[in-house]
Amino acid sequence: MNAPDMKLSRRSLLSYTAVAGALVIATPLASCGRPQEDAAPAKPKGPAVAAGPFVAVRADESVVIGFPNPEMGQGVDTSLAMLVAEELRVDFEKVEVQQMPLGLMLGEDGNVTWKNLPQGSGGSTSITGHWEPLRKAGALARMLLVVAAAKQWGIAEAELTAENGVVTHPASERSATYGELVKAAGDIDLGEAEPELIAKDKFRIIGTSQKMKNARAIVTGQPLYGIDAEVPGMLHAVVARSPHFDGIAKSVDDSATRKINGVRDVVKIERPAPDGPYDVQAEGYAVVADSLWAALKGRDALNIEWDTGPFADESSAGFKSHCEQLLEGRGQIVRNDGNFDAAIADADNVHEANYWQPYVSHSPLEPQNAIADVKTDSVHIIAPTQTPSSANRMVAAALDIEDRLSITVVPTRLGGGFGRRLSNDYAVEAALISKAVNAPVKVQWTRDDDLRHDFYRPSGMHHLRAAFDGEGKLTAWTHRLASASKYYRRPNLPETDYWQAELYPDNFPGNLVDNYRVEYFSAKSGAPRGSWRAPAHTANAFVVESFLDEIAHDRGEDPLALRLRILGEDRELEYGQHGGPTFNPGRLATVLKLAAEKAGYGQKMPDGQGRGIACHFTFGGYVAQVVDVAIDDQGGLKVLKVVGAVDIGQVVNPNGVRAQHEGGINDGLSTALRLAINVEGGRVTNANFDSYELMKIADAPVDIETHIVENEYPPAGMGEMGLPPLAPALANAIFQASGKRIRDLPIADQLA
Repeated sequence: MNAPDMKLSRRSLLSYTAVAGALVIATPLASCGRPQEDAAPAKPKGPAVAAGPFVAVRADESVVIGFPNPEMGQGVDTSLAMLVAEELRVDFEKVEVQQMPLGLMLGEDGNVTWKNLPQGSGGSTSITGHWEPLRKAGALARMLLVVAAAKQWGIAEAELTAENGVVTHPASERSATYGELVKAAGDIDLGEAEPELIAKDKFRIIGTSQKMKNARAIVTGQPLYGIDAEVPGMLHAVVARSPHFDGIAKSVDDSATRKINGVRDVVKIERPAPDGPYDVQAEGYAVVADSLWAALKGRDALNIEWDTGPFADESSAGFKSHCEQLLEGRGQIVRNDGNFDAAIADADNVHEANYWQPYVSHSPLEPQNAIADVKTDSVHIIAPTQTPSSANRMVAAALDIEDRLSITVVPTRLGGGFGRRLSNDYAVEAALISKAVNAPVKVQWTRDDDLRHDFYRPSGMHHLRAAFDGEGKLTAWTHRLASASKYYRRPNLPETDYWQAELYPDNFPGNLVDNYRVEYFSAKSGAPRGSWRAPAHTANAFVVESFLDEIAHDRGEDPLALRLRILGEDRELEYGQHGGPTFNPGRLATVLKLAAEKAGYGQKMPDGQGRGIACHFTFGGYVAQVVDVAIDDQGGLKVLKVVGAVDIGQVVNPNGVRAQHEGGINDGLSTALRLAINVEGGRVTNANFDSYELMKIADAPVDIETHIVENEYPPAGMGEMGLPPLAPALANAIFQASGKRIRDLPIADQLA
C-alpha cells in the first residue's frame, strides 16, 4: 500500500482544547491524492481502542499518544509515538500509547477522505508518511504549554525551555509541570502561529533504542488481537468455502447441521463475479451458532457437493509449464532502452538463466477473523486489518450503504499481516452474516481456511540475459517474466497494465546499462493473488542477485566486485516506482561494502561452508546481507550467520530496525527453505503446517548482526526491507559451499 501524497496547508493543525482536565491536540490534517476512509469506534470488550486522534496531556502528568496506523509487529505503536514524544519533550518511558480508531469525514468535494491522517499499514510507509505531521502534533502541544507559562509569568516565550514534561525559565529558575499548565494551555488561541520543530542535533528520543510499548502485554497474553475481541450478544460463525477456484455448490444439505445444539442458522455467501474484484473470496456457507465449537461441529455436518469450477485442470506443474511456454514467444515490452538486440549480437560473452518461484501463503499466526454488528442505521466492525479504510469501503459496497460514515471500523493489533490483511474479505463475510441473522457476529477462520483461501504471492518464471563487451563492461540486460499478476481482477484495469505489480523497470540495473529491456507475459491462473511482504521485490531480488552471482562465477570475478563495478559512484537516478523518486547506487554500494567488511567477506571458508552476498533497494531503503552456511555430506543445510547492513536514512528507533531486519531474515529463510503452495485440480492441497512447513527454531540462523548506516537522508521504512536479499544471499552461499546452483524455490530437497 502506497502512502497518499500529503500536502499540508500553511496551518493544517486541527483544534486543541482543555477537556476533562486534559489538553488534547489533534494530529495535522492531510490532503490526500485520492479519496480514502475513516470512522469513529466503540470500545469492544477485548482490545483497548479508546484513544481518538489526539495527543492528550493530563493534569496528573500522564501523556497518551494515539498511533494512527494498525500495529502488526512492525513497531508503529512505538516509533510513531516517538515522533510525537520527541517534540513534546516528555519522558518516553512514561508515555501511554493507544491505537487510534479509523477516522473519516466528507471532504469539500463530497467524497469520503481522511479525517486526520492516512491510516494503513503497508508498503513500509508509516514513518515516511507521518514523519512531519506527527512531529507537528507534538510540537503544537509543547508550544501551547510554553505560551501558557509565558502568559502566567509575564515572560517572553523565547526565554523558556520545555524538557522532560516541565517548562522552565532558566534565568529565574521558575518552573511548572505540563500537568499544572494544562488548563491554561487549552484556553490559548495561537492564531496562525506555526510550531517550530526540534532540530536533529537536539533529538533526545528519535534515534535512540526504545523498548516496544506493548511487548509486556503481548508476552503476558493480554487481549490485544482481533481474535480476543468480543461484544455483548455476539454469535460465532465459521464458513465452508468452495475449495475450487471460482467454484460454486451444486447441492447443499444442511439438515444435519441445523440439528446440532447451539446452531442458529446457515447463511449462504455469494461468490464474487469471476471477472470482477474480490469482496469475499469464494462462495461459502456460514454456520452461525452460540459458540465457536458449535459452529465448527455444524460446519463438519454440512453435506455440500462442489462444482470443480473453471480451473479444474490447473496444477502447480501445469502452471510452471504454461509459464515456460509463454517465455518461448514475445511478450509485452514495458521498457526498452537503447538497442538490446544489437548489443547482444555484438557482445563478447552472453549469460542466460531461468528462475522459478511458486505461490506462497502469508500464513499469519493469527488466522483471519472479524466482528460485525449490522443495524438498520449503522455498522460496527472490529477486525485485525492493515487497511481499515478499505474495510469501510468494501462493507459499504457489499451492504449497499451510501453513508460510509455510518460504518465504524476499529482496527485491533494484528497477529501477523505481511500483506494478507490489506484484503478485507473476512470483514465483508462478517458483515453479510450479521445482516442475515440480525445480530453481532464474529467470523473465525481456522488454519486450514487460512492456507486454502489466501491471496497468494504471485508465482512465475523469470528469464534473464546479460551481455558484456571485451573490456568487461555490462552492455545489455533483459528481465523477462511470465507470471499470474496480482492485478488480474482490478476493476477497469487493462491486461496491458498487469505487469506494473510484477516488474519494477527502474530496479537494478535500470539506468545503469545502456541497452535494457523489460518484458512481461501475462499467465492465466485461478489462484487468488495479492501483496506478499515487499511484493515484487521478494521475487525480483532473488532472481537478479542470484544471476549476478552466476555471472561473476562464469567470468571469474568476485561477486562483490562485479556489483560495485556496475553500481558505480554516489549519484541520484530516477526511480519511478514506489520508494522513489530517486535511487542512489552509491548508497547500495555503501551497504554492500559495510556488510562485506563486518562479515569477513572474501576470507577462505572451510570445506563444506559457503558465504554469499546480496543486496536490494526496497521502498526507499538499502539493505545488503552476507549469509554463511554449512552443508553436510547428506545435504543437510545450516545457516550459521547472517550479517546485514541497513541504510534507511534517519532512523527513529534502532531497536525496531534491528527487530525488523532480524524478522525479515527469518521470514525470508523460512520461505526460501520449504514454502510452496501446491495446486492440484484447481484447488490448494496444503491444509496445515504439516504440508506447509514453516521454519523451525533449529533452522534459524545461529547469529544475526545488523549494522545501521547513519547519514542525513530523510527516513524510510524498515518493515519489508530485510527480506528480499536473504534468499539470493542464501543461494549464493549454497553454491560456494556445494557447487549446486539454486534457480528454483523452495530449496527443499535440492541439496540431497
